[in-house]
Amino acid sequence: MDELLAWRNRFPILERTTYLISNSLGAMPRAVHDSLAEYADQWATRGVRAWEEGWWGLTVRVADRIGALLGAGPGQLSLHQNVTLAQAVIASCFDFSGRRNKVVMVDLEFPSTLYFYQEQGRLGARVEIVPSKDGIHIDLPALLRAIDDETLLVPISYVLFRSATIVDARAIIRRAHEVGAHVILDLFQATGTVPVDVRALETDFAVGGVLKWLCGGPGVAYLYVREDLQTKLAPSITGWMAHRRPFAFEVGPIDRREDGFRFLNGTPQVPALFACQPGIEILGQAGVAPIREKSMRQTAHLVAGALARGWRVNSPMEPAERAGTVSVDCPHAAQVTRELLARDILVDYRPGGGIRLSPHFYNQDEELDFALDQIDDILRTSAWQKHATQ
Repeated sequence: MDELLAWRNRFPILERTTYLISNSLGAMPRAVHDSLAEYADQWATRGVRAWEEGWWGLTVRVADRIGALLGAGPGQLSLHQNVTLAQAVIASCFDFSGRRNKVVMVDLEFPSTLYFYQEQGRLGARVEIVPSKDGIHIDLPALLRAIDDETLLVPISYVLFRSATIVDARAIIRRAHEVGAHVILDLFQATGTVPVDVRALETDFAVGGVLKWLCGGPGVAYLYVREDLQTKLAPSITGWMAHRRPFAFEVGPIDRREDGFRFLNGTPQVPALFACQPGIEILGQAGVAPIREKSMRQTAHLVAGALARGWRVNSPMEPAERAGTVSVDCPHAAQVTRELLARDILVDYRPGGGIRLSPHFYNQDEELDFALDQIDDILRTSAWQKHATQ
């Protein structure tokens, strides 16, 4: 019996679609309606008083609840609008003008992160991008060789977005620390479907968001800074929320806080903080360990079903190396994806990967076979051709 399906009725969209796209946007919990209504009622009835009556403290409460899902301690997370901005806050702590100015990345990294660090060349950063050999895995030996005594930062995703490959974060962190470099571990495709413990990993930084597997919607990203680094670093991207006494409105240099809020900047995104709480609460109660167990079983089923139909799978074959997504590269994959969406089978397509199928804890096993059968039907009947010019 799949006990996780007890949560299924909390997600309205599952009643009318086959929802296999949690790697892109987690299904919305029904309780988000009430949460956002509470925000609107507070604004409508309490006005500016709502700040002191709960809004200011909301950032702390939400950050600590997210932190509990990734092994961070209280006060170790700050919340931001998106991961790219969180990366920018981290980068602003460092000087790229000296000899140690190299940023080592992989070509399978999420493009937004690649774009950001390549633009840091304006400040002196030298970005070295290590290519993959197969488009599924990183070239770990080559990556480790690239991390040398001139390396400053190593931004790397714990789970690669195209293939769902789980990288060997421990080996990367160990090598970086040997030469004095810092690792920024992107947990966006991991937290909520793969157990994570940032303190056990000893990563310097971690970033991620609630948009995907945490079912929290857009607008809330998190930034973890290792405790011993918090007081040593001073981000130049900062603001009044990082000041010890923000409501003193003091003119002059910032007097920085010494906890995770040292890395904050401007006014928090209050509506998004209200919206994300039901999903975080459900994930905390359901438990990431049983979610991971189910994910390994369901993704293995998808891999077997795709291979049996003769389609290429651009995700690792070994369940332990694969996170929550299976990338299926069937013929005409982009057009097939559009037809699947038209049939209310929610998936997505990524160039170089294929159709990404991402079951979560609320998905039934029957939905997996249904999706694969529909892909088969679309190819067999040439229904994909109606989208050929799109």
